[in-house]
Amino acid sequence: MTGSGMGCPDWPKCFGYYIPPSDEAELLWQPNKSYNEGMMIIQNESLLVAEKNFTSAANFKQENWETYTKHDYAIFNPYHTWTEYINRLASVISGLIFLLLIYTSLKFRKENKILVYISFVAFLGMLFEAWLGKTVIDSVLKPSTITIHMVVGLLIIGLLLKLLHLLSRKEEQFIRYNKSFHYLLLISVAFSILQIAMGTQVRQFVDEQVKLFGFENKQMSLYDPSVVFYIHRSFTIAIVLVNLLIFYKNETLKLNFKLPKYIVGLIIVEALTGILMYYSDFPLGTQAIHLVCGAVLFGMQFYLVLQNKYATN
Repeated sequence: MTGSGMGCPDWPKCFGYYIPPSDEAELLWQPNKSYNEGMMIIQNESLLVAEKNFTSAANFKQENWETYTKHDYAIFNPYHTWTEYINRLASVISGLIFLLLIYTSLKFRKENKILVYISFVAFLGMLFEAWLGKTVIDSVLKPSTITIHMVVGLLIIGLLLKLLHLLSRKEEQFIRYNKSFHYLLLISVAFSILQIAMGTQVRQFVDEQVKLFGFENKQMSLYDPSVVFYIHRSFTIAIVLVNLLIFYKNETLKLNFKLPKYIVGLIIVEALTGILMYYSDFPLGTQAIHLVCGAVLFGMQFYLVLQNKYATN
């Protein structure tokens, strides 16, 4: 959300370091400096990688370096670099928590093996997501790759919510199942996934505009956007109508679900932040709130599907 996807141009290291540099001077060639294999420098607006361990001489020697060929992005921004690095650290911590999830699920292996299977698949999803993160960088933030990266993240959320639901089934005794309501819920989930996917495309367009016109010219962020932006904006109407209908049916049929009112509230926040971004040149925090609320909205809708599926007839 901060446009820091290329803060580290390589993976899993960052400019060839386990702990990234904080100053551009560290990425410029220096005489009499020890370089380890894989370390990077920026030379003539290109990334060069040390071919071996060596100590630089008084003059630059090309034979010690090879050009980084996976992409030609060679810009250092300490803010973006450390944002991306912290993102990667968070991913590592998440991976450890997923391993702990598998371990704790094993105590249910006799009574409910599905808990173990879902925990393991979720962990595999995290590994796949990490590989996708590498692919996003190698492609220099290709929009289609970013979209896949985001959708896989939503699928992992879905798996975790399924686990949560399996351990919380007793709550369904107070709510009622309705077939047409269930179909509406499935439509709402599909709409949210589609909307988030289009949103990642719009966000990438905004990032490109920022690079082109500069961060200080926020009014140009949506200058001459693609058709995806207009579809994304107008599709909000369909999402609002479907979820209002879900709220209406829950109230009139007395199905006793609690989530629909919170879902409507989230959609209002989504719409307001979208309006603010478009008409007020992306006020600070609106882009983050917009995307986080979108992910939470998907989670609530998916959990509501699970609740209705196993509710009392």
